[in-house]
Amino acid sequence: MKKHIIALTAIVTLSVGAAGQASASSVHTVEKGDTLWSISQAENVSVQDLQQWNDLDSTIIYPSQQLKVEEAVETYVVVSGDTLFNIAEKHNITVAQLMANNQLTSDLIIPGDKLVIEGSKVIQPKVSAAATTSVTSAAPVSKVESNKQANVAKELTMTATAYTASCAGCSGITATGINLKANPNQKVISVDPNVIPLGSKVWVEGYGEAIAGDTGGAIKGNKIDIFIPTKQEALNWGRKTVTVKVLN
Repeated sequence: MKKHIIALTAIVTLSVGAAGQASASSVHTVEKGDTLWSISQAENVSVQDLQQWNDLDSTIIYPSQQLKVEEAVETYVVVSGDTLFNIAEKHNITVAQLMANNQLTSDLIIPGDKLVIEGSKVIQPKVSAAATTSVTSAAPVSKVESNKQANVAKELTMTATAYTASCAGCSGITATGINLKANPNQKVISVDPNVIPLGSKVWVEGYGEAIAGDTGGAIKGNKIDIFIPTKQEALNWGRKTVTVKVLN
């Protein structure tokens, strides 16, 4: 597609889509043989949370004891096009808070991931007793982090510029036939097909998940051109060095 590459300062673009839900607090009645560790695994919370919610000074519990097992937690299910920036902005929290709530070490998210927006529950996979030396010292593995590793086929460091379909002489139709003028919220990048095959699903740092759906005369080697709907946002993007992950 014919287009203009525009460079200036940086901004993270917003994406469309949301699927949120909230879960209320509940109570667990202790049964014979229960431990705080076994309850924490069954309820997908931490032992520390159970102690805090129930004002427990030790891990000793008794049959028939009523334990609060979950505080009210607001969650969000990631949809295509989401970024941590737009999710955080939509829920009036910071990206740092969102990352801390979900034990994220990078801003890579994948559709279907469930993120904790507010509350003290941390989403984590259940682990067996044999896999930990102690409950309090075991480091929980983020479900989102696990999904990342499973879905990334290739990781590249690339130079990213931005373009818009509204420039003079631009048709708005990509090399793969996507009509960007009719679908301004579509996340599309131009690629060198020898580096990233057309049609690949990718994640671009600061942009989110996109489709490698276009090409450009200046896009050769480790260069990409990201589609942004408005000229001003494209200008604000400028030229950046970003991490690009090709997803399975």
